[in-house]
Amino acid sequence: MAEEKSLVQRSLVVFKPDAVQRGIVGEILTRFERVGLKMIGMKMVQPTKEHYQSHYETIGKMISRRGEKAFNYVVDYIMTGPVIAVVFEGVEAVEVIRKIVGPTEPKGADMGTIRGDFSHISFGYADSKHSGVPNLIHASGNAEEAKEEVALWFAAEELFDYNKLDEKYTR
Repeated sequence: MAEEKSLVQRSLVVFKPDAVQRGIVGEILTRFERVGLKMIGMKMVQPTKEHYQSHYETIGKMISRRGEKAFNYVVDYIMTGPVIAVVFEGVEAVEVIRKIVGPTEPKGADMGTIRGDFSHISFGYADSKHSGVPNLIHASGNAEEAKEEVALWFAAEELFDYNKLDEKYTR
């Protein structure tokens, strides 16, 4: 039973300004709910550059991996409007969510994924425009990153424990 419980994970999803401003958050949110993930926290916020520094570099090591130029493009883009942060919980939620979302670069995302169905911009095009890639959504990359991101974006009292009617089939 302990192993079964350890497979239940929490993961952060952030609907970026392009998803919010295009009015497609509900349609995308439905995809996570349909597979049986449980939404345990949700809020609309407009974080500071310092918050994104913690998110993308302290946790995600973006500058270390892709350079300061790419980091600045992403932060400038994501600060163009409010975002909606959501915490989902479910069996192997991090991997399930990454599969639903698709790869970071929309151009290479398969149809059927969120990025494949709702976006198409390449890194090259975004770089030529000196912009971050409008790829709709952020999803935690692994279980450890998910724990850190959830703690950065949500206080414990903002997360809820409740029973979903379908959990006997999805857990």
